[in-house]
Amino acid sequence: MSVFTENFLWGGAVAANQCEGAWDVDGKGISTSDVCTGGSHAKSKRITRTIEPDTFYPSQEAIDFYHHYKEDIAMFAEMGFKVFRFSIAWTRIFPTGMEAEPNEAGLEFYDRVIEECLSKNIEPLITISHYEMPFALTEKYNGWSSRECIDLYVRYAKTLFSRYKGKVKYWLTFNEINAGTMSMGSFLSLGILNEGTTDFTNQVDVPNLRFQGLHHQFVASALAVKAGHEIDPQTKIGCMIAYMTTYPLTCNPDDILKAQKQNQIANLLCGDVQVRGEYPHFMKRYFKEQNIEVAMKPGDAEILKEGCVDFYTFSYYMSNCATASKEVGETSGNIMGGAKNPYLESSDWGWQIDPKGLRYTLNEIYGRYQIPLMVVENGLGAYDKIEEDGTIQDDYRIDYLRKHIQQMEEAVADGVELMGYTPWGCIDLVSASTGEMAKRYGFIYVEKYDDGSGDLSRRKKKSFDWYQKVIETNGEVLD
Repeated sequence: MSVFTENFLWGGAVAANQCEGAWDVDGKGISTSDVCTGGSHAKSKRITRTIEPDTFYPSQEAIDFYHHYKEDIAMFAEMGFKVFRFSIAWTRIFPTGMEAEPNEAGLEFYDRVIEECLSKNIEPLITISHYEMPFALTEKYNGWSSRECIDLYVRYAKTLFSRYKGKVKYWLTFNEINAGTMSMGSFLSLGILNEGTTDFTNQVDVPNLRFQGLHHQFVASALAVKAGHEIDPQTKIGCMIAYMTTYPLTCNPDDILKAQKQNQIANLLCGDVQVRGEYPHFMKRYFKEQNIEVAMKPGDAEILKEGCVDFYTFSYYMSNCATASKEVGETSGNIMGGAKNPYLESSDWGWQIDPKGLRYTLNEIYGRYQIPLMVVENGLGAYDKIEEDGTIQDDYRIDYLRKHIQQMEEAVADGVELMGYTPWGCIDLVSASTGEMAKRYGFIYVEKYDDGSGDLSRRKKKSFDWYQKVIETNGEVLD
């Protein structure tokens, strides 16, 4: 008998800026992701302030979900999805973010996507802002560093809540909001483009601006939660954290304290503000030691308290280690790397594979917050090869996912309240960090390559049939 609840939400996850394409179709404006060039694991993508001729911008076409959504959702339904996590492109609804009225063509596109999901008994789980915002807001306000973005975001969120009332039960305010605690998150998450930044991986970083922008996102999220509940009392609104599970490399107390501090800033800050409604105790000292002054307006504290989320979602791909030693080599990871763990294997991109870390993480989060959890990103980015017979034998992906689902089962047996599971990139898409297609996650292969070529045709990988069986048996059959 399955340990998962009868109504457990099995599905998959994508993001508009990584799959939709159609970047200038039906009134859509330019987003921050539209000005990011292609890159790779070895070479950073660039951020250009204008669209350069003869330059490849992978998100501009991506996998063209905009014109393939019916085909793709049909394949998700064939796998048995109960939920489909996707995001809405802010610039489809408000092209510059500053319009008085929304773009009807953009709203109608998502009408069709949502209807397509519902017709196949798939619950939409929608991220309101997923690593893209109107580039016009970067140009005018330097993104979220300006408080002006709060009202613009809340108007956008209210537009969505009103339009899709009664059709969408589950919303997330910001994707991996804690990316704002890290330098790469300046442009990726906050739309902040400081003078001198051209390289996505090595941005010119102004921590004070980042944490100011993060505070503005906290306030915007809380106001959106409050508005969403008023517009549709049935709706459930969650947060989304990129969980950076960090162990001390050794039992040296210096390593333990470093791991604790890293965990506090990278993981707990954002969860505490969005679930508990207030900044945690450790931020006062951190801000003082880093010479960071976050301007908070009267009433902000009350807004945060009144806008706490209903459930907590997170991405989990890997774990890291922290050490005070300067002599230990680092490994790469999702936004943030760390010291290499000698007990773990790594993916093609150097991300350490740690299924048991997911059980540990689920217990840590649930023990702290005691609200329903959902794993909304988890998966293996890998080079997939099409065999001579046309099949894709991605046993390595099946192995990765199986082991993580087994550890979710253990966490549920531990008493964790787990709502659902949506592996990342259920269909191949553009990588947010590197801008490449070669790093594939999907159950569905898309004929699209890093030079922009490919006919965009879809084909099932071996993992497609495997995941179909997992969902059909509610996680009982994992072989």
